[in-house]
Amino acid sequence: MDNGASSYRRFLDGDESAFDELMKELFRGLVFFIERYVHDIHTAEDIAIDTFSDLVVHRHRYNFKVTLKTYLYMVGRSRALDYIKHRKIIDFVELSEVERLSDEKSLEEQVLSDERKRMVNAALAKLPEDMRVVVHLIYFEEMTYEEAAKVMKKNRKQVDNLLYRAKKELRIILGKDGELL
Repeated sequence: MDNGASSYRRFLDGDESAFDELMKELFRGLVFFIERYVHDIHTAEDIAIDTFSDLVVHRHRYNFKVTLKTYLYMVGRSRALDYIKHRKIIDFVELSEVERLSDEKSLEEQVLSDERKRMVNAALAKLPEDMRVVVHLIYFEEMTYEEAAKVMKKNRKQVDNLLYRAKKELRIILGKDGELL
């Protein structure tokens, strides 16, 4: 999979619908990645929209040397860090949206699943930022080590070491409960 490069090429050739395809494919993941930095979903959406706007306004900046997804995550990370640097220090806590129970899952299964997610998110929140980011990129965004390294501005070995240490820390944080996950 080219992670949107062919759609972007079509967009550059004048196919406006190709940009919609890019947004559908990559927007949501980018928002959740940025949200890990800014801790506000609405701000993350704004930053993600700005990141996509950058593709339209500055068409020459993306040179197809990395995947489009990697490029967007690099730009998104940079914008998120700029936002953090310039914002006033006020922390807002968002209430998570209530998920509707599906007919396929019993109430007990849903509760257990939610509890596991809560435990993993709580454990991830205890990790240092670089470890959280590398876990998110590798496991949630399914990036390669090389792509994650480019997004994080590190080399592949540093990403490998961070991921190893993050897994080790998560095992300690989750303890016996981690075995149930």
